[in-house]
Amino acid sequence: MREAAFVKQNKEKWIAFEKAINYNAHISPDELANGYIQLTNDLAYAQTYYAESKTLLYLNSLASQAHQKIYKNKKESRNRIVEFWKTEFPLFFRQYHKTLGIAFLIFMIASAIGSISAMNDDTFVRLILGDAYVNETLNNIASGDPTAIYKGGSEIGTFLGITINNIKVAFMAFSFGVITSIGTAYILFSNGVMLGAFITFFYTQDVFYQANKQIWLHGTIEISVIIIAGCAGLIMGNSILFPKTYSRRVSFMKGAKDGLKVVVSTIPFFIIAGFIEGFITRYSNMPAWLAFLIIGSSLLLVVFYYIIYPILLNQSYASRKSGKIY
Repeated sequence: MREAAFVKQNKEKWIAFEKAINYNAHISPDELANGYIQLTNDLAYAQTYYAESKTLLYLNSLASQAHQKIYKNKKESRNRIVEFWKTEFPLFFRQYHKTLGIAFLIFMIASAIGSISAMNDDTFVRLILGDAYVNETLNNIASGDPTAIYKGGSEIGTFLGITINNIKVAFMAFSFGVITSIGTAYILFSNGVMLGAFITFFYTQDVFYQANKQIWLHGTIEISVIIIAGCAGLIMGNSILFPKTYSRRVSFMKGAKDGLKVVVSTIPFFIIAGFIEGFITRYSNMPAWLAFLIIGSSLLLVVFYYIIYPILLNQSYASRKSGKIY
């Protein structure tokens, strides 16, 4: 059977089942179990004949939601919070990889614009970063320590202040999605321009390597997770613009719920970034190999958790379900 015919044949059934499990519609245990069995059969069929398709991705996500619904009252030996980050969120987030790619693209285009502008206009950096910051950094560069600004304040105070501020930025990127994706795109764009101008400023002062070796210690996680928070906002914003088969109200409720899950998932990463900035970035004399080890490990952590792990977990989940059917 062609994929289009398969979808047409089962679409209404899937949508009805999705609404039943997501919006607390009245559904008996027998109906829930029967719908779940049919869904896993469809999932196994899609796994066999439509590998790597959007249909398979959708059924994977729906099956994971149904599984959680069925077993939500089952006593678990593992902590619920740990289960969220270990299994529930990665299974759920796989369906939004494309949205994450869009958020990344917006941010990178904005960064390129910020960089080009800073290269061609000496006043642009002051416009974006402010005179006070630029003057202080120029003084630090003249004294031989471009990143001395990160050494101010106590370690704990810096850690708490930076962590709280980063979480605020993440929730702002998400909340601006309430005025559609344009709102979140604006936050991503403005932060991207700021980053591009910021990094290019050090290049124009001939301290690019020295500065970036320190900045990206915490910046790798910090910037990556701001993009992920932007993805959360786009999820909510897109739910308003593109409700698909749902009413706009129902679509918005679902988008807001899904986006909130994404932004909540970023909190531990912002804590890690805040810890690095508060306790590690200030040591500008650390060996280069150690700095790049921290930077590389941070990048690998984010890429693995948000991209690689969800793909592997969904594939494993689909394989287990196929094995049960056959």
